[in-house]
Amino acid sequence: MKYLHSMVRVKDLEESLAFYCGLLGMRETRRHESEAGRFTLTFLAAPDDDEAFLELTYNWDPEDYGSARNFGHLAFEVDDIYAMCARLQDAGVTINRPPRDGRMAFVRSPDLVSIELLQKGGALAPKEPWASMANTGTW
Repeated sequence: MKYLHSMVRVKDLEESLAFYCGLLGMRETRRHESEAGRFTLTFLAAPDDDEAFLELTYNWDPEDYGSARNFGHLAFEVDDIYAMCARLQDAGVTINRPPRDGRMAFVRSPDLVSIELLQKGGALAPKEPWASMANTGTW
């Protein structure tokens, strides 16, 4: 068995690409548009991974997908969790579960999908402002 991809429905493809590619650093690997099905499939990969993909499904007709809590979360390993959280926060993303332990944080995508960020290797030493930052919202 080989893992292929996870699919997330998105309301605004450009906003989602700005989040996943522009902020998280993923890259678009391929795209398929279906006039008949009225949808666009966009496949993304992490910078150093060409085997596991995130499929963004954009349905052209508006639909309410709810809060996406039933999905669970996507997890990404990052080189520097503090730098990634600072980058996201500077772009207006709420850090729902700050990396107080230097190892794990949670944010949410524009479509409310929970994103877990995990520090590559061992945990970093606790660092402000993260060490004393409270949780915000849900993830």
